Amino acid sequence: MQANLCSRSGCEGQGGLMATLRRLGPDVRLRQGEASDLDEVMRIMSAAFHPCFGEAWTKSQCAGILPMRGVTLTIADGTDGPAGFSLVRAVSDEAELLLLAVDPARQGHGIGQFLLDDFISTAREAGVSGLHLEVRDGNPAMELYLRAGFAPAGRRRNYYHGPEGEAYDAVTLVLTS
Repeated sequence: MQANLCSRSGCEGQGGLMATLRRLGPDVRLRQGEASDLDEVMRIMSAAFHPCFGEAWTKSQCAGILPMRGVTLTIADGTDGPAGFSLVRAVSDEAELLLLAVDPARQGHGIGQFLLDDFISTAREAGVSGLHLEVRDGNPAMELYLRAGFAPAGRRRNYYHGPEGEAYDAVTLVLTS
């Protein structure tokens, strides 16, 4: 199974987004992901997301969405293998950041920011006007998104549940700048 991933020139009318090769210093580069990367994606997601919140997707969910039109998996490759990834869906003039995760051992080195910046710049280059995502209230990544210009636009009350049964809202963010 191969994802419907292609260069912007081949997907402009289809809603697909694919970044050109980009680098974060000499140690990390972004590349197009595919189904063969899912084991590494799952490893990173399992390490990055606490299982009690239900934020992580299953391998079958990821595999199921990859072939869909407008879906792009981007892998941040470090010198020792994949360090992070993003999963994006673009439809018409909107794009949604479905997942973004960085291996905890590699966090704090700009990889999450690099993936987010790539999502934003690739969408803008493709003429996408509406960018959005959803994040658990209290997730440390919220600060990353707010600094990038995203702002709260909606809320799903009590969508996530914590380790002690406490409820957390899911916050919908849209890019405002």
